[in-house]
Amino acid sequence: MNGTWDRRAFIKRVALGCAGMGGIATAGTLLVDAGRDAPLAATRSSQVRDFRAGLDLEEIARLVVSAAGEAAEATRAAIASLGGMGRFVRRGETVVIKPNVGWDRTPLQAANTNPAVVAALVALCVEAGAASVVVTDNSCNEAGRCFTRSGIWKAAEGAGAAVVLPAPHRFRAYDLGGVALGRMPVLTAAVEADRFINVPIAKHHGLSVFTGAMKNLYGVLGGRRDRLHQRIDDSIADLADFVRPTLTVMDATRVLVRNGPQGGDIGDTEEVGRVIASVDQVAVDAHACGLVHVARADLPYLRLAAARGLGAADPGRVSLREIS
Repeated sequence: MNGTWDRRAFIKRVALGCAGMGGIATAGTLLVDAGRDAPLAATRSSQVRDFRAGLDLEEIARLVVSAAGEAAEATRAAIASLGGMGRFVRRGETVVIKPNVGWDRTPLQAANTNPAVVAALVALCVEAGAASVVVTDNSCNEAGRCFTRSGIWKAAEGAGAAVVLPAPHRFRAYDLGGVALGRMPVLTAAVEADRFINVPIAKHHGLSVFTGAMKNLYGVLGGRRDRLHQRIDDSIADLADFVRPTLTVMDATRVLVRNGPQGGDIGDTEEVGRVIASVDQVAVDAHACGLVHVARADLPYLRLAAARGLGAADPGRVSLREIS
């Protein structure tokens, strides 16, 4: 076994009995996820995961908004405008790509990242000489169904990535050292690569109002993530402080404007046809929230993240390039 789950093998297992698999997963969680009941409290001893080593951030702090064709083409154009993937991924490096694969939904329902965006990024990393590319997320619904129905499993593997599902043994406790978040179980595949590319989808969220780049980082955590909602703005800022991506690429080709984050009704979605890319995840959120009809002033976590020096809550402070 090479450390990843084969898609065909998984589908076969589902056909043999979902109930048995669910029981095994539950037992595994109880036995292995030591951080499940970790206290939701600050520790002030952060193990920051900064994936920007060696990047000249001042030189590439540009915010690119691409409307250059369909999802894959727009994604490639956005990365090219930032100088190409070779500027972010060096030959021989390992890369993790973290889309939003939270829900058992199809691409038309706009609850998960567009699989064409994910596949384009995987292909660009492979072309840049990455030693390996992993696509992973800790889904809210059953992970195998989410990765399959979203189309991300097939698209990622087809482009050359390995898909890693959030099996219980793949979590290890890290100290986030945040204002709200302390020691938490973290998906190791998501934080142990050389480079981290965050690939959220822009959408409405019933509690945080908008979910984009910073909120997408919830998917690296295990345990009882519902507890993070007790102080959601502080929690989002804590996560953005803990995981500092190499690059953020926001899928705004089709966005969910109501009843998020799970959605389900295609009538709640809108075609926007945009892909947004930057090394500044705060600026990406500050720009993209408007595409979901949310004002920046309604997102306290933008201000909290900016106050920590994590990015620009006012996208007007970042040079903007629009391409079509």
